[in-house]
Amino acid sequence: MADSRRPRRVAEQIRAYIGAQLSRTLEDPRLAGLVITDVKLPADLGVAWVKFVLLVGDDDPRMRRHAVASVKGAAGKLRKGLGQHLKLKRVPELRFEYDVGPEAQRNVQKILDEVGPLPSAAEDEPGPEGS
Repeated sequence: MADSRRPRRVAEQIRAYIGAQLSRTLEDPRLAGLVITDVKLPADLGVAWVKFVLLVGDDDPRMRRHAVASVKGAAGKLRKGLGQHLKLKRVPELRFEYDVGPEAQRNVQKILDEVGPLPSAAEDEPGPEGS
């Protein structure tokens, strides 16, 4: 029986390696401020889905597109280094996508702020005197 913790362990190693490589060795200014938020890896370790956000320019769709293109362009170099670093028989294919989770949270919070405080349940119910 395969160890179900292995994909999580390898995913964390991939996240740490790619994060370090993006901040140290890749010299693409479009990747400045890019942070790896999550790596999902199936049990067969075939494809690593790497999610990221930008710390600068997060609200600019053009910067996001450039970052996605840049990181996809660096995928081969990252995968080669990852193979040497992890020493796996088969190195997972790297697929990058922008993590919209933080953006969705901000949008929900913005809507809640616009709506304002909701009345509490105690205010909606009649009091003990039946009014």
